[in-house]
Amino acid sequence: MPQRPEIGIVQEIAPDKRAKTQLETLMSDAPAFDPSILDILVCPQTKSRLIYDEGAQELKCAASRLAYPIREGIPIMLPDEARPLDDGEVAALGA
Repeated sequence: MPQRPEIGIVQEIAPDKRAKTQLETLMSDAPAFDPSILDILVCPQTKSRLIYDEGAQELKCAASRLAYPIREGIPIMLPDEARPLDDGEVAALGA
């Protein structure tokens, strides 16, 4: 089975596994998150506003101290899927 050309390019640019995974994610055709939906989305636990972290692809809530992942442009608003925020991350949110 022939290798797709973009895979070869990724291997040349990003030889280590972590960089390769990040580059493949950037090159994917995944839909982007639309920040305009932040007008209607709230934290499911506290009903507080969410802050979009584009670099981490997360929606963060200072009140609940949780970061909800965004996968393929879709926010996963399940507390079980969220990761806890540390004190520094909460402080950076302005809380």
